[in-house]
Amino acid sequence: MEIKLDGLTLEGNLVVPKNAMGIVIFSHGSGSSRLSPRNNYVAKVIQEKRLATLLFDLLTEEEDTVYQNRFNIDLITMRLIDVTQWVQNHTEFKALPIGYFGASTGAASALRAAAFFGHDIKAVVSRGGRPDMAIDDLFRVTAATLLIVGGWDDVVIELNEKAYQKLQCTRKLEIIANATHLFEEPGKLEEVAHISATWFAKYLPPQKTEDHVQR
Repeated sequence: MEIKLDGLTLEGNLVVPKNAMGIVIFSHGSGSSRLSPRNNYVAKVIQEKRLATLLFDLLTEEEDTVYQNRFNIDLITMRLIDVTQWVQNHTEFKALPIGYFGASTGAASALRAAAFFGHDIKAVVSRGGRPDMAIDDLFRVTAATLLIVGGWDDVVIELNEKAYQKLQCTRKLEIIANATHLFEEPGKLEEVAHISATWFAKYLPPQKTEDHVQR
């Protein structure tokens, strides 16, 4: 599908299961796109929980030719905010609770956008993410936040631990044993997908009570 914003059009892949209970918007890492095989696999597992998914290209084809744009967190955060507002105004799913799934640097944009929207964003999942790149905004995040890191991804574990301490919301740090940054080991991406889907299924629908989740 095409997402038409002011002055530009972004390509997106949207799946809305019957009787969807929420929608998860994906923010991919630098150099990736809506066609990311890892994120598409995770999206399929999330859809099994009766949750809609939207994967879209954060940059236009022209913007993507400028290598520095892929690491411009300000730019991709604003793009995620614009697309979120497009979802909020779309007749078909404007009433659905919204969550973010961010991978690598995309996790920083997801958390910064979640801080911007406050209670309008219900849940965030970071896969091998760089939440430290949103460190100044983390205290404003109200969405239930799950940080997933591979057990062999030492540097990123440390960065996620620092970010975890800054978060004031319902949060959890999940370290997947025997997994590297991209979770390429057998069964590890499947584990990430199921943990993520379970998190969204728990926190996207309206909550009767708030549970504070600790590591």
